[in-house]
Amino acid sequence: MIRIENISKQNGNHLLFIEASAALLKGEKVGLVGPNGAGKTTLFRMLTGQEAPDEGQVSHDRGVSIGYFNQDVGEMSGRSAVSEVMDGAGPVSVVAAELRALETAMADPANLDEMDEIIERYGEVQGRFEELDGYALEGRAREVLAGLSFSQEMMDGDVGALSGGWKMRVALARILIMRPDVMLLDEPSNHLDLESLIWLEEFLKNYDGALLMTSHDREFMNRIVGKIIEIDGGSLATYSGDYEYYERQRALNEKQQQAQFERQQAMLAKEIKFIERFKARASHAAQVQSRVKKLEKIEKLEPPRRRQTILFEFPPAPRSGEDVVSLKNVHKSYGPRRIYQGLDFQVRRKERWCVMGVNGAGKSTLLKLVVGSTQPDHGSVALGGSVKMAYFAQHAMELLEGERTVFETLEDSFPQAGQGSLRALAGCFGFSGDDVEKKCRVLSGGEKARLVMAKMLYDPPNFLVLDEPTNHLDLLTKEMLIAALSHYEGAMLFVSHDRHFLAALSNRVLELTDEGVHKFGGGYTEYVARTGHEAPGLRS
Repeated sequence: MIRIENISKQNGNHLLFIEASAALLKGEKVGLVGPNGAGKTTLFRMLTGQEAPDEGQVSHDRGVSIGYFNQDVGEMSGRSAVSEVMDGAGPVSVVAAELRALETAMADPANLDEMDEIIERYGEVQGRFEELDGYALEGRAREVLAGLSFSQEMMDGDVGALSGGWKMRVALARILIMRPDVMLLDEPSNHLDLESLIWLEEFLKNYDGALLMTSHDREFMNRIVGKIIEIDGGSLATYSGDYEYYERQRALNEKQQQAQFERQQAMLAKEIKFIERFKARASHAAQVQSRVKKLEKIEKLEPPRRRQTILFEFPPAPRSGEDVVSLKNVHKSYGPRRIYQGLDFQVRRKERWCVMGVNGAGKSTLLKLVVGSTQPDHGSVALGGSVKMAYFAQHAMELLEGERTVFETLEDSFPQAGQGSLRALAGCFGFSGDDVEKKCRVLSGGEKARLVMAKMLYDPPNFLVLDEPTNHLDLLTKEMLIAALSHYEGAMLFVSHDRHFLAALSNRVLELTDEGVHKFGGGYTEYVARTGHEAPGLRS
């Protein structure tokens, strides 16, 4: 359906693609992977014709429709979320818009003289609308929005009143309802809660068109794609299989490439040693000359390109008492909305609680009560003895001082630390070389999250409270964080919609539902096995 043939593309001084080729075939579901800055978004823009390659070509089969979702949703205001979504449904949305305009015209007494023509046109447009199954369109739009966790009030309210994350869901719903021949989705899993993520997963699995997507959620990608295209050093490498297969195959390829490189290096060293030893001897002149020519003809192998790996090890945290935090008979409301009524909850040393619940269930409120940024209306919240707490929340990224550099930010937080120690810390969290001189105002969301985590973890706490710590993090950084936290000795209380993160790190689950609060011993994997669902909002 789409073919990429020998494309080359340069962005400023940065060479993104060099004679790269790949194909997206009918019905294929493909994951696009590569490190940040490798050119994933540029490739999407070339596939949609928004940019052209410097060399080579991108070709589409005749008549193929393409729907493209990216993080730049543009302006939305002045109409309902349902209307905004219906407007993305292709030809039927144009007919629907004319139908609405004609209905308004028929209700206007000023148009009395032209009413016959308006009614006649209305009949024609209505017929076309029925042909396109337009009367089912609003139902489909509402179904998709409900799948993405919209309430009826949100669907019918002004889309301009929604936050950026909810507008992102409206933009995604527009593409989903369009059902194009080819869907290009750039990070569709961002800003979604777990219930929405699982709904989208099912939708895309049942979608019969071709799909090319990026995602920082490995579990989400694993369950949908059957092929991976990797941007690797300017080329496009294709792997048949899901993300886990790609990881294993890539590691195997690297191992084989390294072994071939080492064998060739050993052979070259042996040949060069022979040449150096016998080049002055006339009796060996023919042999030396033969080996020199042989070396000139050999195609030199390259060692495998090493991925930037980020490793962080916690210094040992000071030991806390057995009781880390206790909530007793906690009541909390926001206006008429009651969040907690008589909540009793306790975190003990070495426990890792993940908090599950639908939007509005009180997940973030619980974390705020624990860290003291909000107070209970009634009841008590008490930290245990020798507890040293660190709190990660999205607003922490907004508190970074824009004009300070990455290194200055770390220096401000740890004035007693040596330069070498702080540079090593920055390197662990992906800020190497000149990156430490970047000002905070130019950092991406992922870079800000990494910087806040570096500040939080350098002086180790014994109680970590994390609200969506993996938002904005790429796959490599997530793996680093999971590896680091898996060896962490302190207690944890966290909210996340990343199932890989939940399964790897939790050993207790707190489920918040309308029926009450449920506590589960064992981690997220055991919770799924015991309850039969992956999220509280998916109870059958």
